[in-house]
Amino acid sequence: MDTLDLINLAREAKNKAYCPYSHFAVGAALLSKQGGAYTGANVENASYGLTLCAERAAIIKAVNAGDLELDTICLSGSGEGYTYPCGACLQVMAEFAPALKVVVTDGQGNYREHRLQELLPWQFQWNVEE
Repeated sequence: MDTLDLINLAREAKNKAYCPYSHFAVGAALLSKQGGAYTGANVENASYGLTLCAERAAIIKAVNAGDLELDTICLSGSGEGYTYPCGACLQVMAEFAPALKVVVTDGQGNYREHRLQELLPWQFQWNVEE
């Protein structure tokens, strides 16, 4: 699966968003190193803190499938500008794939590729001694 395929999956996922409060739909498509593809869409809640972002929805699907080696995530939002992950999503990405490739799209069909370290250079990590 190439970047354009992943972008198309993210755009399709965006159509499943539940966003009656912000009216800002986001779709995410996640590709694992084993070739698994997982999508997610944002799901809002009247109690805003309970809202689930598209990126975390896709990552949770991959983790639940036991597919923990993540390669690339793509985001598509309903706005005109580029849709970037929030800080909470960046930290969740860091938990599972510190070197993840992050592809963001805009409303005109353009995209940019980043590495997670670029977007979250100081990732929180719990140092557990074995």
